[in-house]
Amino acid sequence: MKQHDVRPGKTSGDAARRECRMIVTLTLNPSLDRTIEVERLVRGTMTRATSARLDPGGKGVNVSRALLANQVPSVAVLPVGGADGEQLVRLLEADGIPLRAVPVAGRTRSNVTIAEPDGMVTKLNEPGEPLSGSELGAVADAVLAATESASWVVTCGSLPPGVPAGIYAQMCEFFTQAGVQVAVDASGPALLAAVEASPVLIKPNREELAEAVGHPVDSVGDAVEAAQALRERGAGSVLASLGADGAVLVEDDGVTIGEAPVAAARSTVGAGDALLAGFLAAGARGSAALAEGLAWGAAAVRLPASRMPRPEDIRRDIVRIHARPDLGRSLIA
Repeated sequence: MKQHDVRPGKTSGDAARRECRMIVTLTLNPSLDRTIEVERLVRGTMTRATSARLDPGGKGVNVSRALLANQVPSVAVLPVGGADGEQLVRLLEADGIPLRAVPVAGRTRSNVTIAEPDGMVTKLNEPGEPLSGSELGAVADAVLAATESASWVVTCGSLPPGVPAGIYAQMCEFFTQAGVQVAVDASGPALLAAVEASPVLIKPNREELAEAVGHPVDSVGDAVEAAQALRERGAGSVLASLGADGAVLVEDDGVTIGEAPVAAARSTVGAGDALLAGFLAAGARGSAALAEGLAWGAAAVRLPASRMPRPEDIRRDIVRIHARPDLGRSLIA
């Protein structure tokens, strides 16, 4: 993709002037997510489902769904194509999700999640279809058009085949020039390229963190060191989700570590997206924002499929923020 495909047409103002908490999310590779619950998955056999559910999918879509479920203004921007894209739009509209759907030539992908009662999840994700340079430019323009009252743009998720790994970096520069804070939730080369563009916030998980720094993350201390390494490369704050081990926040003010234990996990799908949404909703800084993010993420784990938590689902009493974290503590394998 060429640089001019995402060049801003105008500067829409300084981020400091943006007092509204409205958050725009961008999902370049959205999906229809079908979750099938089974008693036990056995390869090579016929397995009867106990339930099935169809949800809008994609990391940015999930962030918007979580924000809106908790009365935080958000707009989801996504490319859509084909019959599956039309169904995705219908599902989002039925849920009352404000969106800017950009028509594209390719077909929107579908994903399948198999969930077992013990919390084991097996995912089958389609790769998606390529986006042309003009389509990427149209998506970027749609995001910019939605940012007049926004404080954040959140760029999320995997890239469709053929989309350059540097696209999130280009868009980070694009939206920063427009006066909007940028958060990036990506992996692999796309994350590394984005870090160089100095986003205000990145949200890798444990595996993405390890891949980015090139060595395993086996302890809380490893996670902190990896996050600090990404800050040295250009990232502002790093919110690293560690699954059952909670999350680590590394920012200018220091390191904050917390967890929110869940006794009976139903599905981890979307939990990281809920964590990011709660963190942004609470101001995206410090222990209070981390605690809120952890509460939202834990609530998502207790819900089936990729449901996003509502206020009645969120338990803040289970969150633990550690004043003196044990950096040597091993992470759950």
